[in-house]
Amino acid sequence: MQLASFLEESPLTWPVANEVCIELGAGTGLAGIIAAQCLAKKVVITDYPAPEILANLRTNVSTNIRGKAEVEVKGHEWGVLDGAFERENEGRFSRVLVADCLWMPHQHGNLLRSIRWFLAAGGRAWVIAGFHTGREKMRGFYGKDALEMAGLEVERIWERNADGGEREWVEDRGREDVTERKRWLVVGILKRVGD
Repeated sequence: MQLASFLEESPLTWPVANEVCIELGAGTGLAGIIAAQCLAKKVVITDYPAPEILANLRTNVSTNIRGKAEVEVKGHEWGVLDGAFERENEGRFSRVLVADCLWMPHQHGNLLRSIRWFLAAGGRAWVIAGFHTGREKMRGFYGKDALEMAGLEVERIWERNADGGEREWVEDRGREDVTERKRWLVVGILKRVGD
């Protein structure tokens, strides 16, 4: 929800108009749908290539996208980069949208590889995730070694709560109250090394 809100409510800070966007691990496709409604040139909404997941995404897109927006739904398994779709779209997207996909530490490397693969030179990946599964499950995604291995670096990273309050990102805040922890998100902007 937060990424969709950023796209819709802060077009100068989170611009997608005339950009070519891909959403990875889309779930319902909300961020990609909002990007299309905010005049992105093209949006590709992806999730794991299971027929039922893609059918749900196609229904959400056809129900919510009207007019001239160019939106596609594609199956993509993070880190698997040798398919036709992947080969045709290497370095194509100026915006990579990732919402609430950091809860599986064993997939961080694959997700980072996919982000880097699709990200165009000068583009940005916007990664937002809640702490509902715990900070320790997601902090490795932003680890220096993991980012370096993928050819990515952090442009900016911070935490934001449900009331719009912001604070510095830290990997470990010690013991956190579970209810309070769930009110916070980590917001990261990634770019290709050297961009």
